[in-house]
Amino acid sequence: MLIPVILSGGAGTRLWPVSREAHPKPFIVLPDGQSLMQKTLLRAAALRPDAILTITNRDYFFITRDAYAEVALAPGIALDYLLEPCGRNTAPAIAAGALRLRDQFGDAAIMLVLPSDHLISDVAGFSAAVKSAVELAEQGHLVTFGITPSGAETGFGYIEADQAHKLGSAGMAVRRFVEKPSREKAEEYLASGHYYWNSGMFCFRVGDFLAELARCAPEVSDAVAAAWQATPRAQTPVEIDAASFARVADISVDYAVMEKAQGVAVVPGRFDWSDIGSWQALSELVRADAEGNRVQGAAVLIDSKNCYVRSEDRLVAALGVDNLLVVDTPDALLVADRNRAQDVKSIVQRLKAEGHESAHLHRTVHRPWGTYTVLEEGPRFKIKRIVVKPGASLSLQYHHRRSEHWVVVSGSAKIVNGEREIILGADQSSYIPAGTAHRLANPGAVDCVMIEVQSGDYLGEDDIVRLEDHYGRK
Repeated sequence: MLIPVILSGGAGTRLWPVSREAHPKPFIVLPDGQSLMQKTLLRAAALRPDAILTITNRDYFFITRDAYAEVALAPGIALDYLLEPCGRNTAPAIAAGALRLRDQFGDAAIMLVLPSDHLISDVAGFSAAVKSAVELAEQGHLVTFGITPSGAETGFGYIEADQAHKLGSAGMAVRRFVEKPSREKAEEYLASGHYYWNSGMFCFRVGDFLAELARCAPEVSDAVAAAWQATPRAQTPVEIDAASFARVADISVDYAVMEKAQGVAVVPGRFDWSDIGSWQALSELVRADAEGNRVQGAAVLIDSKNCYVRSEDRLVAALGVDNLLVVDTPDALLVADRNRAQDVKSIVQRLKAEGHESAHLHRTVHRPWGTYTVLEEGPRFKIKRIVVKPGASLSLQYHHRRSEHWVVVSGSAKIVNGEREIILGADQSSYIPAGTAHRLANPGAVDCVMIEVQSGDYLGEDDIVRLEDHYGRK
């Protein structure tokens, strides 16, 4: 039995300001209208498995579930989720997933581990490589997928294959894993023809992986097993015990297992592959004009060449510039030399060091119940546009330092305001003083859209005291 396991975690800091901690890289919508997360799900579903397990942070669960609901899957594929209370890197995540699958399907089940933020268009070629990997996994190998290098790339790790030691129909034994190399080393690897890019995709039997983890990294194996033992498993979705999982070492599966394990094999991927690791990679998905410019959104470029411009709301105009990267979002603008695309992460590091909110949140913030967008804020006031999905509700809560005035724009709202419960329609409103318990719910069949005006001496999102919440938030 083959079970794809989709890993969704990292923030994708090189793709700021579109990728941020609260809405990271896997959810970026590509030029064709689908996100990387959705494409990964469809690629996994094309293998016709009985189930797909997604391992993600609990904060991303509702965004992931909503993204999955937007794509059509073949009937009969069960979608399961395993929620991490905190990120501990790929080795603990895969180990926890293996324990979950062992409980459900036994040690002989085969895990196909897929990062959620890779782009592969050749689904048939990918499926053929998976078939070869499954053949080797059934023989007890831990299989990784190597990507045939298209250049001397210094941003990827490499796998050296023992081409004299063929395995199965398409695999080879792995000699060693190599860290991201210098330019000279990368050129040497490319010329030899013995090296592949390390894709971060894996295939192995559940029992084989857990046995090698216990042998190669017993401290990780024991810590994850203890966290799993402490995890309540009757709930849906399963959320790993927070206190014990926080004690697990932060370590990648390459370091913990693959570089030390016995019987490691590599299957060369003959398909196209990109980890969309920078704006340079993402820009290549957009057709270039005669001057080499690539544009998403509204833009006017005059006497400009070799630029990438992405605009979500506003018109971007460029005059007499060359080789620029321009990414405009409602609350942040990135302008960079295209040759510095890999260095965008340094901007995020600076923003975090300064405590700037734009490292974490967009102006439009996704919540389990819908979204809110900050329209304007100033001294003692903030104005939001709130959208609540049909049947959803915010937590029962109150604020110490702010009052709120809600005006319904469209749809209907069921509001708890202190001791009162009222139903409001379009053009109706309710005022909630500071310290008053309140809740907003949508009892209708269409989105409830409303404007919220906050006033007070402190308007931070941390001034929320939740009394009751349908989504398990504290």
